[in-house]
Amino acid sequence: MSQFESAWGSAPSANYEYLAERFRPLFARIREGAIERELQHQLPFEQIEWLKKSGFTALRVPQQYGGSGITLPELFNLLTELGEADSNLVQSIRGHLGFVENVLNSEDSQRREKWLPLLGRGEIVGPAWSEAGDTKQQAFSTRIQPTGNQWRLDGKKFYTTGSLYSDWIDVGLTDEKGETVAVTVSRTAPGVSVIDDWNGFGQTLTASGTAIFDNVLLGENEIYTENKFRYAPAFYQLIHLATLAGIGRAQSGELASLVAARKRTYSIGNGPRVAQDPQILQVVGRVRGAAYASGAIVQKSAEALQLAFNARLQGDEQQETQVNAIAELEVSQSLNVVTDLILNATTIVFDALGASATLRPLALDRFWRNARTLSSHNPRIYKDRIVGDFAVNGTLPPPQWRIGVADKG
Repeated sequence: MSQFESAWGSAPSANYEYLAERFRPLFARIREGAIERELQHQLPFEQIEWLKKSGFTALRVPQQYGGSGITLPELFNLLTELGEADSNLVQSIRGHLGFVENVLNSEDSQRREKWLPLLGRGEIVGPAWSEAGDTKQQAFSTRIQPTGNQWRLDGKKFYTTGSLYSDWIDVGLTDEKGETVAVTVSRTAPGVSVIDDWNGFGQTLTASGTAIFDNVLLGENEIYTENKFRYAPAFYQLIHLATLAGIGRAQSGELASLVAARKRTYSIGNGPRVAQDPQILQVVGRVRGAAYASGAIVQKSAEALQLAFNARLQGDEQQETQVNAIAELEVSQSLNVVTDLILNATTIVFDALGASATLRPLALDRFWRNARTLSSHNPRIYKDRIVGDFAVNGTLPPPQWRIGVADKG
């Protein structure tokens, strides 16, 4: 059944349904084991391999390098569909998708020619940028130091989401001059360890824990200084929103199925079966409406990101700056709306069911836990202020931001 026929709205392109049909059997296969993986803490190594082999991880890679070369609206719509199957998988490849986008935007032709064929073959890259503890905002504790004719990488990272499943790890660090640089190392290189010690109550299968780099030897040509693509903050945030929209669709579908199958009803209800009770149907409708609105918002924001991607080719710095700022604003305007819609829906879903809905085998609590965790990763409380500052004062959003201990003023 097409997206339109499912009443999730029109597709983002004329080609989308043909594209999506490649992956929907895979999404269904992933969805079949999602609850069991959640309950048993089964890390999705196999499912990540399915995504790699299907070409899903190379969707944005140009066709001449083995990818599909799709647009950003098409990508984010597919991410919503994948999020409906298992939200852990979308977040697990979030860093990889950002790495692909960075390579696509790179002005270094050698870097593009090195990585695009690898990415087109399905190899994936996990992130290792964030650091826990007392790390400064403007510097990493992870360092490289010269040793003979090589460099030595040492450090410890957290929130290395998906790196446990990756072929490569992209590491942000500080060099001996105090400058921010990065390296991309093999996950299986000597001295590289990735630990599944993420103990958050949601998104439990994303391997968002620790990566350790102990005396990892590097060549000079493995170090790069390129800045991230300009719409990176909006891009990474919109992946979270697409994941939330997918969670909304998943819980909407599970709720509808449970209500349709439920035989027990209350004597104070409004019909002989729950499926005929208008108050229960109202709750189901509200949950589905939240999912629909969230998906539509994600698609509109993805259009703004596509404009930002296109603007880099126009050679107009002022126009590019404006388009990127607008993309950031559109995602910021979307963030709290989508988050509130889905968090509310994950709560009222239980109003349409009895106490048996809280039993662990159904795992309906995973929707709230996952949505709450996703919406805590980035500071959503600041987004409304940023949008309001633009509306009132014309202030553009701040550039790429970091977290850490602030330097004392």
